Amino acid sequence: MGLRATADWTSAAGNKGRRQHYASVSSDPYYVPPNRKQMTSESGALPQCVSEWEAFRMLDTLRPTATGLDGLPAWFLRVAAPVFCTPIAYIFNLSLQTSTVPRQWKEARIRPVPKVAAPVQHSDYRPISVTPILTRMMERAVVRRFLYPAFLTPPPTVTFVDQFAFRPTGSTTAAIISLLNKVTDLLQSNPYVIVISLDFSKAFDSVRHSALLAKMAELDLPMSVYNWIVDFFEGHTHRTIFSGGESSTANITASIIQGSGIGPAAYAVVAADLRSVHPGNSLVKYADDTYLVVP
Repeated sequence: MGLRATADWTSAAGNKGRRQHYASVSSDPYYVPPNRKQMTSESGALPQCVSEWEAFRMLDTLRPTATGLDGLPAWFLRVAAPVFCTPIAYIFNLSLQTSTVPRQWKEARIRPVPKVAAPVQHSDYRPISVTPILTRMMERAVVRRFLYPAFLTPPPTVTFVDQFAFRPTGSTTAAIISLLNKVTDLLQSNPYVIVISLDFSKAFDSVRHSALLAKMAELDLPMSVYNWIVDFFEGHTHRTIFSGGESSTANITASIIQGSGIGPAAYAVVAADLRSVHPGNSLVKYADDTYLVVP
């Protein structure tokens, strides 16, 4: 009975008790800038992220959401969708084809969201990064057009069939049904079944970028798309706003950036090689909640 994973979760914040602050959570003391794939003339045609019509639909259906540091609110982008759709589609496609994420899109404002009714310590808050709406739109477009299809044909080293979150076909209901099905099937030939529930501490905030991007490199993604993802995670910064005060700007050298559009799918990639060592055991994953079923 055991688990094996090449994913490397690390919490650089350490055990600092009440002195812990959000800026230190998303840092990696062993951070190494990731390498990009070398584009060649044989790399194929450069991919398109969105068409003008798709950009219009994305703008026209924007829901009320937090405004990023660029100051562009959702209502303004939605009202001006007929005017903005053409230049925004051009910007999105140019960003993807050049594997370059605008610097302004990498600046985030963290507004801690309480996880409990009466928070009393830092761990009672969830650090949600508020990035510009345009970058969240493009991230979701990249996930839908490139990452989700790559999940259907993964390399042998990873699997997504046991992950029921952050996928188009996943849901809480599907996870519960799968878990109950595994347990009831095993009870037909076993006197009892052990179910071990695992909760990785600060799993989202302490993802090591080198581990994440090493797995991204194995997926069936166009080179420019992989390089765009590398550029997205490189050079991100954030500042925390809480109780009327604002922190200084800090670099993000770890985490999948909670609140981002690509973060959920990126976490699914990180956890995709987490599997049981013994062939008789099985896993059911829902986001960072992992259940090990042992007959």
